[in-house]
Amino acid sequence: MARLQDAAEGEHFVEAAFHIIMKEAVRRGTDVNEKVCQWVAPEELESLLELELPDTGESEVRLLQHCRQVIRYSVNTAHPRFFNQLFAGLDYHALVGRFITETLNTSQYTYEISPVFVLMEDVVLKKLRELIGWMTGDGIFCPGKSCPWMISWGGGAWSWAAPRHKPTSCCYLSHFTGGSMSNMFAINLARHRLYPHVKQRGLWVVPRLVIFTSEEGHYSLTKGAAFLGLGTDNVWTVKTDGRGRMLAAELDEQIQAAKSEGAVPLMVSATAGTTILGAFDPLAEIADVCQQHGVWLHVDAAWGGGALLSKRHRHLLAGIERADSVTWNPHKMLMAGLQCSAFLLKDQTDLLGSAHAAGARYLFQTDRCYQPRYDTGDRSVQCGRRVDCLKLWLMWKAIGTRGLRDRVNRAFACTRYLVAEMHKRDGFRLLMEPQFVNVCFWYIPPCLRGGEETPDFWQQLGRVAPLVKQRMVVKGSMMVGYQPHGKHVNFFRQILISPQVTREDLDFFLDEIERLGSDFQPM
Repeated sequence: MARLQDAAEGEHFVEAAFHIIMKEAVRRGTDVNEKVCQWVAPEELESLLELELPDTGESEVRLLQHCRQVIRYSVNTAHPRFFNQLFAGLDYHALVGRFITETLNTSQYTYEISPVFVLMEDVVLKKLRELIGWMTGDGIFCPGKSCPWMISWGGGAWSWAAPRHKPTSCCYLSHFTGGSMSNMFAINLARHRLYPHVKQRGLWVVPRLVIFTSEEGHYSLTKGAAFLGLGTDNVWTVKTDGRGRMLAAELDEQIQAAKSEGAVPLMVSATAGTTILGAFDPLAEIADVCQQHGVWLHVDAAWGGGALLSKRHRHLLAGIERADSVTWNPHKMLMAGLQCSAFLLKDQTDLLGSAHAAGARYLFQTDRCYQPRYDTGDRSVQCGRRVDCLKLWLMWKAIGTRGLRDRVNRAFACTRYLVAEMHKRDGFRLLMEPQFVNVCFWYIPPCLRGGEETPDFWQQLGRVAPLVKQRMVVKGSMMVGYQPHGKHVNFFRQILISPQVTREDLDFFLDEIERLGSDFQPM
């Protein structure tokens, strides 16, 4: 029987495609003189890409042209002037790790099929736990969706109507990462520890369970409560202070209120680095409350976990070692590349296996020539699982812990520089001094300055950020996010983590905001 694919032709295509990737995505994608994005309206782009699938295969020439177009019309998230998300920039070693895992095309569920990566994941998770302060424990890398090259921009913004029991801080990023799944793991394990029989007998064997998070907590807690049958009404939000940090005294009152209603306080999810404001909850105070009430403490450090590598800034997470579980996304501040999300546990009694294992005998045999503990796949909620440890491991090998620390410290230094420059210029107004690397600010165009007391000032100011964002995207000069938040009208949220960013880029950023917004006129 003849082969369906010709190896020589296939290898030639791979080599040609890699040449395009290096030239168009890596070199041009990180070149400050190139555009951040080549904006095209959706209807026009659909026709340009020739997305319809054919009955017969196309030539290599056409396929390579498709590759060029995919890269050309995608957003260059590695560009030094891409500030739009909680991920940015390019780590070359992590990228090679991603290439290798995609090429090997294996699944990290058994030692038999993934021997190197089963051992590697264990080492990487152990190192992350040590940075938290745990010498023992458990963990796993969590699933998500990603595509390294096709990252598109949408002009809308996710938001909640924000009734009493729903977190208000949201970001569409976690639709493509594993942080949301990590938070759901925490809910499930907290429930399993209290009520292990729910796995077999279902929800009717447990009382009403309540989860607590701050007003700035991530919306994935609400989604997790829905998926696990707890109900979104049982995610209670706790008031925050003026900087977006959970108030421990309010948490204590909420827990007591839940008990008075006959509910069982299941879990508190504190946040280390909120999505919008970059706020860090007072973990030590929250841990005291959780200890007093016997409640599982989870810390969502998906965004802020990177600060643990910095001696200068790890105080932001003081008390994290007292948590029962932690979410940490190294694809964000550490730049391991999408996706890389770790769920970390202080417990070492195999709660993951107890809560999730189904014991599929065709896959997880116990009579193999190695110990069953090396088959880790049954401890997750899915069967096939991507290899997410290699890119982080290879990057860590390349630059070391010191290099990662320097990367974190540099992001904070860039933030301080940008804020200092904003204070020197008319028209830039901070929402608050940043606690992390989220710089939230308004640009007030000349026509609105001095009019803060007029009735429609804030309504008009809320129109500035969308206009400036539209202009910068169409121009392709840079990308930065904006959103309304609570009582505040639209403001910019500048994220500074990319090691490609220079002071010149930050100066350009401020200049470009002024260029694009100075001619704004009220309606």
